[in-house]
Amino acid sequence: MGVPFIDLAAQQAEIAAEVEPAVLDVLRRGAFIGGPAVTAFEEEYAAYLGATYCVGVANGTDAVELALRAVGVTAGGEVLMPANTFIATAEAASRIGAVPVPVDVDPDHLLIDPDALAAAVSERTQAIVPVHLFGQVAPVERLEPIAAEYGLPIVEDAAQSQGAVRNGRMAATLGRVAATSFYPGKNLGASGDGGAVVTDDQDVARYVRLVSNHGSAVKYQHEVIGVNSRLDALHAITLRAKLRRLSAWNACRQQAAARYAELLAELPGVCVPTSMPGNSDIWHLYVIRLAHDRDRVLAALTAAGIGAGLHYPDPWYLTPAYAHLGYGAGTCPVAERAAGQILSLPMFPHLTAEQQDEVAGALRSALADG
Repeated sequence: MGVPFIDLAAQQAEIAAEVEPAVLDVLRRGAFIGGPAVTAFEEEYAAYLGATYCVGVANGTDAVELALRAVGVTAGGEVLMPANTFIATAEAASRIGAVPVPVDVDPDHLLIDPDALAAAVSERTQAIVPVHLFGQVAPVERLEPIAAEYGLPIVEDAAQSQGAVRNGRMAATLGRVAATSFYPGKNLGASGDGGAVVTDDQDVARYVRLVSNHGSAVKYQHEVIGVNSRLDALHAITLRAKLRRLSAWNACRQQAAARYAELLAELPGVCVPTSMPGNSDIWHLYVIRLAHDRDRVLAALTAAGIGAGLHYPDPWYLTPAYAHLGYGAGTCPVAERAAGQILSLPMFPHLTAEQQDEVAGALRSALADG
């Protein structure tokens, strides 16, 4: 039968009656860039998070870069980030000319380790970027004393955590500024690439809005050298419809995660993810760890039609793109060990109990064949 890794068609079917007339209206009017749909989404997403400002941009990588620029990261500065984030977090720093610095993660939740972060601060450090990985929330409150001691801004990478909560506060409202992605596969996904910067800081919000629009607040008046990074109206329409369903869809993910934990509890050599105390995680990805034979098990699941994956097979600093930084194996041992164990199982709001049974059965068979 097979189970897809994600089912975006099911999401689209649920919102089609709401989205399609609005899309046709935009097509008829030709109002593709900015406009009421984008403004409405920015206001609604900020209200959902409990933030003051949301600035829509073209994608999540731009969002991280613009957020870093807005808090004063410059060429040559160091940006501390977890070793196991997607490479886009590091790319955002590199595009400024800054230097991404890997920080190891805790062994239980694979979130940035505050002790390792404290040890990584140098006189060149300009920002701290906790990543809310897999739909979990990093312990930002444990980073705040470090940030305060050295006068460093906290820039959240909230690309995988739309709707996740830590100690009663939404992810993306825990630092000075946050960046998020609306790539279609995210918990809140657009109909293409999209992203946003979220903050309570008026100056940060103005800077991001200015720079993302060619450095211009008024047409043809350019205050600074900017870029072209704007959220499209068609994407905003999709995002508004999905935002209205996000809490319910996240609840479905949480229920699916709890059921996976029950189904997989007795499988030998399988470690299921758990939430850090204080978190209400929203399981953008459901990532288990296998004690042995991860690659063989992945191949067996794929052969059985199960859409499993790896997020991410190598820490970003060990990829060829970052060989020039000179970090070798052993730099972040917890993240490196986990990279050889992790396996992402199908996870999406419309995942059925029958599909989860099929995933668990295929995983059980793959393990038994080892």
